Amino acid sequence: MTTPAGSQQHRPGRVMSAEMAEQPAVLRRLLEQGAPQIHRVADLIAARAPRFVLLTARGTSDNAALYAKYLVEVMLGKPAGLTSMSTTTAYGARPDLTDTLVITVSQSGGSPDLVASTRAAREAGAITLAVTNNPGSPLAETAEFHIDVMAGPERALPATKTYTAELLALYLFVERLQGGNCAAAKALPELATQILARRDEIAQLAARYRFAERLILTSRGYGYPTAKEAALKLMETSYIPALAFSGADLLHGPLAMVDNVSPIIAVVSEGRGGEALQPVLDRLRQRGADLVVIGDRDQVETASAGFVLPASGVPEELQPILQILPLQMLAHEVTMARGQDPDAPRALAKVTETH
Repeated sequence: MTTPAGSQQHRPGRVMSAEMAEQPAVLRRLLEQGAPQIHRVADLIAARAPRFVLLTARGTSDNAALYAKYLVEVMLGKPAGLTSMSTTTAYGARPDLTDTLVITVSQSGGSPDLVASTRAAREAGAITLAVTNNPGSPLAETAEFHIDVMAGPERALPATKTYTAELLALYLFVERLQGGNCAAAKALPELATQILARRDEIAQLAARYRFAERLILTSRGYGYPTAKEAALKLMETSYIPALAFSGADLLHGPLAMVDNVSPIIAVVSEGRGGEALQPVLDRLRQRGADLVVIGDRDQVETASAGFVLPASGVPEELQPILQILPLQMLAHEVTMARGQDPDAPRALAKVTETH
């Protein structure tokens, strides 16, 4: 049995590493055991015909919610937005949420502001759905509907397997609302296994960032939540300031800070998001940026370094589930190389109780 983080017998990084390695099994379990439950929830909500979708989350789950926003707007053609919880919890606003689906995403389902905002949304007439890793949580009990991401207990402070489980659960939910059969997702567990087996490649890549003072991450479309989640992982484990920008936003001002010293990691999806990112990559190359690409072989070969993602034939909307895996490993390896413990970042708690 793995000893708790912080005990004398604990080996730095062991818990996070083990939980990253569980992800293929988690994805497979969700596809085989969780999909029927998700489909039942989706069918019940589809019968209510919501016109709008609002997503509520914090931290890692907020990046999963941003991914779901892309799914809803692109696949369903419905307007979707990310809520500002303080308008409800701090300012007491009570908007009319009739015909609105409010999806609250939380690993633990225990943060008071998530529970309070979900309760307020339900009182305001919304259809409320909680997506959590804890079906007995206050959030799951507050919402009208619940989806269990079935990731199992997660003890390392940096969330890894719960994030990819949230992404897949949200995809299965939206794909069902669209009337699809979710068949494209069946390849994910095996592809995830292939990626996670390439740790030596990531360890070599991590050597570039051991002494980095700053990192910039960028992407567009479905890859943008991946860039944000990777930045969060790097900051909370290695303490390196990591800034994530949409490629379009990077050109509107932040490009001025790009030089040949600060590394840039670009998440390049195969599909329209990757195509939209091309002009940004061209500008970065022109500026002599130290550009590392997570993407297909052609993109990696034109960069300073990178990681070839085995995503050929995987729909663009599913690629984020694979894209984040090498970046999780990168955060782990960079942190270890800097002599720190990625299992237990300083000043953090597993359940953050915001109000």
